[in-house]
Amino acid sequence: MTHSYWPEQSPPQRRWTAMIKEFSRSGWHVDVIAPVAHYPFGRRVLPRSKAGRPFQTQKGQFTELVRRVPYLRHGNSRAGRLIDQCFSALLSVPVGLAGPRPDVVIVTAPSLPSLAAGYLLARLRRVPLIVEMRDAWPDLARDARIIQGSVKSVVELVVDFVQQRADLVVTVTEGFAETLRARGVRNVATISNGVHLDAIPVMDAPDLDKPIFEALYLGNHGESQRLDVAIRASALMGDSMHLHMVGHGTQRPALEKLARELKAPVTFHAPLHGAAMMERYASADTCLVSLRDDWKSFETTVPSKTYEVLALGRHVTAIVRGEAARIIADAGAGNIVACDPEAVAALWRELAADRGRLVRSGDGRQWVKTHAEYEHLAGRYMELISDLLAEARS
Repeated sequence: MTHSYWPEQSPPQRRWTAMIKEFSRSGWHVDVIAPVAHYPFGRRVLPRSKAGRPFQTQKGQFTELVRRVPYLRHGNSRAGRLIDQCFSALLSVPVGLAGPRPDVVIVTAPSLPSLAAGYLLARLRRVPLIVEMRDAWPDLARDARIIQGSVKSVVELVVDFVQQRADLVVTVTEGFAETLRARGVRNVATISNGVHLDAIPVMDAPDLDKPIFEALYLGNHGESQRLDVAIRASALMGDSMHLHMVGHGTQRPALEKLARELKAPVTFHAPLHGAAMMERYASADTCLVSLRDDWKSFETTVPSKTYEVLALGRHVTAIVRGEAARIIADAGAGNIVACDPEAVAALWRELAADRGRLVRSGDGRQWVKTHAEYEHLAGRYMELISDLLAEARS
């Protein structure tokens, strides 16, 4: 159960497309319950033949069968997205009951209404429940001030209720797994995000004689990323550099306005995929991975794009801390810098003056091969599921 799946391009889609590809190779069958494709604009832009039709099934890319539920059109507001997710989650339960009885129900968050729907469906079908926490919820809700006050909110109570009663909780970082274990969640495992290395080329080193230093950010433009820091840093650099921002998100209009006001050397691009995305990576000198530093939950968060950048072999400008910073350091992938425009601009000036530092050794790709290749990650996931089912049957 997920709030976003193929043919959309989103974090849960990328993760579960990769997982299901490997599950299918092992002869496992997966039914996916997901809304009609409407991410990221809150409305359907693909033809119905690709986006799917409510309450109808659709063949996926591999052997999976996608069972579509309706959605509600919405804009970029939190309230609109939450109402849409509640609506789709509610209707996911009867859709899940109408299909064949599964061996296990897996629900992937951070669509919090889906957690409740997944719990209900698993209990009604009397099968084990796996809850996958791809973000540090409900901690992140506190940091984002979605939840305020000293008394536990309904959101926190629901998330805690489902986590405590799940047969297995899967996190994408070991740090958040430890947090959940400390709260008494009994069965927690970590399956990180990752990449299929055979789909990612090794980039040639950037041109050491290029006169303009080029930085690239590719991903979500939201509150979590504090991308205003990079824009302000580029303004301090001036015409000696160019920052490319690729993607979408709630903060993009404000970021575009800030760049205009500062006359920053920034170009905003629509989301890119496939060859177009690789061309943009190839032209970059450094790739930005960014999370704000004033939310404690981000100490146990790793942006999913981190693994892609490591595999490509591009230098990383890492505005991160905690587990993400440790990965960048262990992989020898680039420089960790404070979430401060002056500090970022200073680093970029140093890199522009000494472009030899941009050449990577290949250690980042080797780190991904060892720790974050989806073939290995999916194999580990299947082992966890098999062990869970064996225990349930004993």
